[in-house]
Amino acid sequence: MIPMAGEDTPAENPLSHYLPSLETLLREMIRLSRLELAFAIEKCPPSAEELESPEYLVDFSGPDSDLLLEKNATLLNAFEHVVLKAVRVEEEFFGKIAFDCQDCRRLRNEELRMTAQVAAERVIETGDPFTLSPMNPRERRIIHLALRDRPEVQTKSEGFGTERKVVIFPTATRPRPGKGRG
Repeated sequence: MIPMAGEDTPAENPLSHYLPSLETLLREMIRLSRLELAFAIEKCPPSAEELESPEYLVDFSGPDSDLLLEKNATLLNAFEHVVLKAVRVEEEFFGKIAFDCQDCRRLRNEELRMTAQVAAERVIETGDPFTLSPMNPRERRIIHLALRDRPEVQTKSEGFGTERKVVIFPTATRPRPGKGRG
């Protein structure tokens, strides 16, 4: 859905000027791919509980929705990447327009936040760094933001390309149980 009367105009919100091109491109991609998909572009309400919620959500539905979610939502992520690049969305706005299907993005974000908290507890208890599995930039950012208010730990991304992962470190070194001096 393109902004209606009374909603943001391009002058008020720079993201809204991308929406007509985004909608046109998606319709054409779906038509040419012969996937049975529909989508709606919705303006998201600001959320206090979300660390960084998108301003617009492109939400897919239809008989072929499951194809978008196979293999960790590879096709959904590919659609998002290709469309945002093709429409020439500036990189600073990439997180402000998100693609979702069957609420998978929200569920994955919750899972990542929980994983971050559990890993942080482990780091605090053991004093040992904890390395998470490789993640895409958006997922790594969710981990970093989930732990930004935990002064007992710090996070750092390490590695290159598709093997880049978040490592959670204790901020202060303290003697570990059973490893005293002397």
